[in-house]
Amino acid sequence: MTPKDPPLYPDDAIPEPQHNGRGALSNASSRYDSEKRIRTTDGWEASAEQAPEDGELPPLRTTLTRDATRTILARNTSPDVPFDRSINPYRGCEHGCIYCFARPTHAYLGLSPGLDFETRILFKPDAARLLVAELASPKYRCDVVAMGTNTDPYQPVERELKVTRQILRVLSDFNNPVGIVTKNHLVTRDIDILADMARRNLAEVFLSVTTLDRDLARTMEPRASAPYRRLEAIRELAEAGVPVGVMTAPMIPGLNDHEMESILEAAMAAGATRAGFTVLRLPLEIKDLFEEWLRAHRPDRAERVLSLIRQMRGGALYQAEFGLRMRGEGPIAQLLAARFSAAVKRLGLNRIRYRLDTLRFAVPESARTALVDARRDARQMKLL
Repeated sequence: MTPKDPPLYPDDAIPEPQHNGRGALSNASSRYDSEKRIRTTDGWEASAEQAPEDGELPPLRTTLTRDATRTILARNTSPDVPFDRSINPYRGCEHGCIYCFARPTHAYLGLSPGLDFETRILFKPDAARLLVAELASPKYRCDVVAMGTNTDPYQPVERELKVTRQILRVLSDFNNPVGIVTKNHLVTRDIDILADMARRNLAEVFLSVTTLDRDLARTMEPRASAPYRRLEAIRELAEAGVPVGVMTAPMIPGLNDHEMESILEAAMAAGATRAGFTVLRLPLEIKDLFEEWLRAHRPDRAERVLSLIRQMRGGALYQAEFGLRMRGEGPIAQLLAARFSAAVKRLGLNRIRYRLDTLRFAVPESARTALVDARRDARQMKLL
């Protein structure tokens, strides 16, 4: 007889307690870790008599760490996106959207794509200075800079840190166009900069609205702005003259896809002129995180939702192929695309495509002087 393999989890393994205001329900180790964290009990946990009356744990606090990156512009060659450069002021996102496709990037830091992703945030305090150096370089060629492509530039910590606002000031000074996607009403704080850039055809903003159901949004996107606040942001941006659109993304069959038309109608009424959509993506760790969340918060429809996702993904929960990962395949994916096209046509959205101006780009004299001084200082350091 051969000895049995040891159990995958010890007998005293217990689930992660649910933290109020957070999206993920667990904090599994990074896929790159050789050791796996298992939550266990020593038997000394609080009794029912000692527990808080409402049964909730104290809030899980957000911790901030300085990101010592030496570059700020990220480049990509993906055929699925209409831009080749982006800026991410933050790594990790406090919004805590359970479906966020950026979650697996925290594994590269040795952190969990689960609760770590939404509670352990890296910020880039030198972003504006680094951007000045990159834009002032003779090698730089102007094009639209995308923000909000990975983590949200207007997540809650931006209110105090103002990294995104500093970046926008630099882009405005250089006349470099920017396109922003966000789920936070906080974007309206920067209307002074965005409206000024829009008058020069240098700015466009999309609000991501996944649902109009506040209860669903509260659990699925716990620290993003409430749906009605995102619609208010669309209205305020439009009234200020900033071209604004709506992203109904991601559409999750059996969960929020029935709201697609009503979201587009509400956004159009608020002033949106453009719209886009994607279907749910579940790469790497997100598959387990999303399924765990779904079974906890929508147990009555979990099996149906997972089945519909598999029908869009060739029997799996995810397809990584370019061209398919954003839209899926099969009858359900085709129906979603057809519904979106019909609604957009009926509502008169996407009739105008804003082509942001890349010909205004110019390096300010102050940036030229700073670049010359920096090069001189660097040469002097080499001589020492």
